[in-house]
Amino acid sequence: MALISTQTLAGDAGLVTSKSKFGFEETQQRLEAAIKAKGLTLFAKVDHGDNAAKAELKMNPAIVTLFGGAKGGTPFMQASATAGIDLPLKALVWEDNAKQVFVSYNSLDYLKARHNISGLDELSGKLNGLLAAIAKAATE
Repeated sequence: MALISTQTLAGDAGLVTSKSKFGFEETQQRLEAAIKAKGLTLFAKVDHGDNAAKAELKMNPAIVTLFGGAKGGTPFMQASATAGIDLPLKALVWEDNAKQVFVSYNSLDYLKARHNISGLDELSGKLNGLLAAIAKAATE
């Protein structure tokens, strides 16, 4: 599957994926640096590849990073409590079988539709721009 930087993939409603010019570790480091540079809180990282290895399973590297801030996420959860299942914001750094590295995240438009949230257009636009800027900083 050929991917173009920062493009929503057909069949993956709301999933935005950017191809990285860097290796896996550098992309992850750049992602974390971009999150911190934007003044956001890095809440947690889930290292799927490391967890698989501990279970004696093999998979390509993949880390989900959870981050955000109350001013961005709270209005969505106030509009629909179920939005909390998708917040805080997340970004997945992953490597495919060809050793290509990508960053993927859910668009706020997708989250709004998923949780039947109306309004918040200005905030979702700002957060979509923020996510795109973070992905760009990690991948270019």
